[in-house]
Amino acid sequence: MGGRDGWWRGKSTPAKIETYTRWSFHTFPFIEVATFALPAFGYVPAPVNWILFLLVSAHAVLATVTASLTLDWTRGRRRLPVRLLWALGTATVVIAVVSLVVALHGPRGADNGAAAATVFVGVLSFGIGTLALAVRETRRMVYGVLGTALGAGAVAVPAGVPATGAAVAAGAVVLAAGFFTFTSAFSVWLLNAVYELDEARETRARLAVAEERLRFGRDLHDVMGRNLAVVALKSELAVQLARRGRPEAVEQMIEVQRIARETQREVREVVRGYREADLRTELAGAQGVLTAAGIDCEVSGPVTGLPAEIQSALGWVVREATTNVLRHGDAGRCAVSLRVVEGRVTLTVENDGAPGTGTGSGTGTGPAAAEPGRGSGLAGLRERLREVGGVLRAGPAGGDLFRLTAEVPLPPASVPEPAPAPAPGGSPPPVPHPVSEVTP
Repeated sequence: MGGRDGWWRGKSTPAKIETYTRWSFHTFPFIEVATFALPAFGYVPAPVNWILFLLVSAHAVLATVTASLTLDWTRGRRRLPVRLLWALGTATVVIAVVSLVVALHGPRGADNGAAAATVFVGVLSFGIGTLALAVRETRRMVYGVLGTALGAGAVAVPAGVPATGAAVAAGAVVLAAGFFTFTSAFSVWLLNAVYELDEARETRARLAVAEERLRFGRDLHDVMGRNLAVVALKSELAVQLARRGRPEAVEQMIEVQRIARETQREVREVVRGYREADLRTELAGAQGVLTAAGIDCEVSGPVTGLPAEIQSALGWVVREATTNVLRHGDAGRCAVSLRVVEGRVTLTVENDGAPGTGTGSGTGTGPAAAEPGRGSGLAGLRERLREVGGVLRAGPAGGDLFRLTAEVPLPPASVPEPAPAPAPGGSPPPVPHPVSEVTP
């Protein structure tokens, strides 16, 4: 049981929808045989009942194979099985007509009317419903259902069915074939929609990374471009002055040296701003991004009063954890909490979309995060936390939960002192204002 749960939970949402869709079509042969073939044994004598049973069973198996291969075509994994579709269409018509003739004109013909109607309508309905998987236009699906119903009525009358019975059979084909056609069309639409949404989420994540790279490139260009242009001009002027033996060349080179050092300082500030993150901003951004992705995100805990270096380290943890929830997980809920207890600040990011086993040596908050050697996200977080004396733990927390915890010790000056106890009989000391919290 655990193995099957792990196999299912390890799939992405689109893969789950596809698996469910395929197995739904795999159950259709059992439904077709149980509904339309087995009842024939109750009121049709042998060997006619066995003929009906074998014909319907063969049609059910052929329809299932055709449905499976056609679903692969809808996902672009193989060519459209044209020959198999023609074989199914031909088999549907032949088996329906043969079943009708055998049931009507076989032994105890008067009692075989129910079997004729049941098998005839069932085979046509399942056949046209399966063939609808290969049709992309709704109009053609409707034409296929109506054409099948008219054809059923046209065939039933020459076979010996009264006009009223033929009309009833045509109406039953419209209802049953229309239902199975709608089921097939909706299944394909839902499957394609889920895959498109997943691709859109991947594209959004890649665009966010590309936008951040462009921002960093623009900042670096603004710093380096101007200063390097000045360095080039100053160097050229110093060369000209040196060739003329002018002492001002030394002053120009001193100015070049000053500009180079200033450029180094500005580049370090750009890189530091890129690597550091404001905790409040990251928490608010994480909640907004996850909520936009359809993930219920709850953020709680105080963020003011923490040293800047600790806020930067924890802000990066929030940024990396949020990214991995979007990329690797299939979460429906994510909780981010911040607690300050006994001189230590603890940040916990927990989501319910990353099942699996592992030791927490991966790169984030998903199944891939629990596998060793997958990326460098977790290593980067540990490096940042190590600079402030913190530790990082990540791994499954039971069931569908995955938990990432970062603990950082507060400097002694940052630990709030406990409030003094009130004197006997005196008024209690003033209560300080509570630390502001991030509201979800």
